[in-house]
Amino acid sequence: MNPDNPSSPIRIITPARHGDARGWFMESWREDRLAAAGVDCRFVQDNHSFSATVGTLRGVHFQTPPHAQAKLIRCTRGAVIDVAVDLRRGSPTYGRHVAIELSAENGRQMFIPVGFGHGFVTITPDCELLYKCSAYYAPEADAGLRWDCPDLAIDWGLNGREPTLSDRDRRLPCLAEFDSPFAYDGSPLLPL
Repeated sequence: MNPDNPSSPIRIITPARHGDARGWFMESWREDRLAAAGVDCRFVQDNHSFSATVGTLRGVHFQTPPHAQAKLIRCTRGAVIDVAVDLRRGSPTYGRHVAIELSAENGRQMFIPVGFGHGFVTITPDCELLYKCSAYYAPEADAGLRWDCPDLAIDWGLNGREPTLSDRDRRLPCLAEFDSPFAYDGSPLLPL
């Protein structure tokens, strides 16, 4: 497991797959190798998400302290554009984002540390995401920002189509209405 950009707070991990005529095998989580790649948090909860239709958009979501979560995300079926948004107060990259395709085919994983929002849009039908979280779900800490916030300027690749959204995601605030509880740690967001 090697991170694609070891100096970025967002890590893209591509686990080795060992294949033969039967298919393939990979270690999707191995603490020592991920720690060597800069992922050194303790995960306490696994989440599994299924989205049936192309253009299903979830996000931009995060939990606030003291229940803030780091996440390690992978797509096990289909393909998505996965996005991480810098929400760390004082960061020179505050409000900026990075995006990458995660798919069952490419096997990549994205590590998103505390202080970043997360969202994704499906680009194939019947997508499944699995992600590890470093804190338990806490409804009182559940927060998010609008997917179409002009200050975030995320290109979700929808090409003018309306996404499939939850009622909650339609009502989230924009970045200008958000008072960030996350502090900048000195590591700016870098391109992936």
